[in-house]
Amino acid sequence: MQAKLHRWAAADPGRRFDDLFNFVHDPATLRIACDRVAGNQGARTPGVDGRTVGWIESEIGVPAFLAEVRERLKARAWSPMPARERAIPKPGGSGKVRKLGIPPVEDRLVQAALKLVLEPIFEADFEPVSYGFRPARRAQDAIAEIHYFGTRGYRWVLDADIEAAFDNVSHRAAMDAVRVRVKDKRVLELVKAFLKAGVLTEDGQYQDTHTGTPQGGILSPLIFNIVLSALDEHLHGPWKNGGQMSTGSRRDRRRYLGLPRWRVVRYADDFVVLVHGTRDDVETLHEDIAHVLEPLGLRLSPTKTRIVHMTDGFDFLGFRIQWRRKQGTNDKWYVYTFIADRPLRSLKAKIRALTHRTSQHPPRDALIRLNQIMRGWANYFKHAVAKHTFSMLEHFVWWRVVRWLRALHRWRWKDVRRWLTNPHGGWRRPHADGIELFDLQTVTVTRYRYRASRIPNPWAAINHA
Repeated sequence: MQAKLHRWAAADPGRRFDDLFNFVHDPATLRIACDRVAGNQGARTPGVDGRTVGWIESEIGVPAFLAEVRERLKARAWSPMPARERAIPKPGGSGKVRKLGIPPVEDRLVQAALKLVLEPIFEADFEPVSYGFRPARRAQDAIAEIHYFGTRGYRWVLDADIEAAFDNVSHRAAMDAVRVRVKDKRVLELVKAFLKAGVLTEDGQYQDTHTGTPQGGILSPLIFNIVLSALDEHLHGPWKNGGQMSTGSRRDRRRYLGLPRWRVVRYADDFVVLVHGTRDDVETLHEDIAHVLEPLGLRLSPTKTRIVHMTDGFDFLGFRIQWRRKQGTNDKWYVYTFIADRPLRSLKAKIRALTHRTSQHPPRDALIRLNQIMRGWANYFKHAVAKHTFSMLEHFVWWRVVRWLRALHRWRWKDVRRWLTNPHGGWRRPHADGIELFDLQTVTVTRYRYRASRIPNPWAAINHA
């Protein structure tokens, strides 16, 4: 079904789909949607109705639950409940929180079914410079594109920040953007109902949602990408066939005439515009972007949006990107991708919390959790200039664990040495009940190559099979 929808959408950019509702409530679609909801990390998190996936499986049964939801959808008697507000700490140890809207499991199911139907249609329209919450694309692809163009002279940067983007996006703009491809009124009603479902705050107060698409909903990132595609199209349009920057010769012509060239790289609500030109050119683009965002209900933060040169560096998606001279040389300059300070501080804060003398975690559980955190962190950043950072962190976590377990067991240092010595007289990793501390230095640091148009499209691959 998805492969066909994508093929039809790609073949006819002007097509508006008018019979999608039957796909949404199709038993196969609901079954796949249910599996995805159940496999999500939030499956055990209840919505306002208090029900979790586990409760539904044990008390109702999945087949009966899906049949009930399907019948209500078909009868157009289904409507979403408010999302449950939940505040979670923002990464980086800043003390700030991000408010999520957790929908009930039933709403998550319908949102997942809608996403299964809508995503392949809109993926045919999305620009290649958008990377967040899209299949087969990742943050490393966005960083690789910045590196690629940075090495080719695009060194002035508009480091943009949209104020409360998910909270402020206009519902009218969202619905207008969805209507570009969707004609089926029943599907449009569902999308609008989710946008207007409201939020139950942590203190039990109901709030209407006149703007925004709550973070935490399965459908929200897709709706947000559909809305922000207006920005992608505006900035990337000159790169498309027939555009002012569509070929190397046309870009060279602009350079000869003293005209700027630019490239946008967006990951959800975070984006940068790389400019081969002057600071004044970036200022002009800044004003232009503000005009594009205004009808969408969005605005750039005047305090957080800034214009920088790559020699000063900027942070994006946890990486620090900077054009600098290679150590030991006088005239060799390169674009480097380092690990930014914020994710480093965040990781250290998590390590300290798990190995604090007041920690209530059993040693084995703490090591399992530490290993999970460090593996995920290292795999995300292993394509940066990370070897020295990994070595420093390895030293940091090793001593944190050793000192914590020494205090926990009231060991003397000779007891610690005995604990860290293997039967052959060599050193072994800190361990507890058969679990050894993960060694960050075993992660291979490699360059992530810019994939550009080689990024696979899951539905196109099926179509060509």
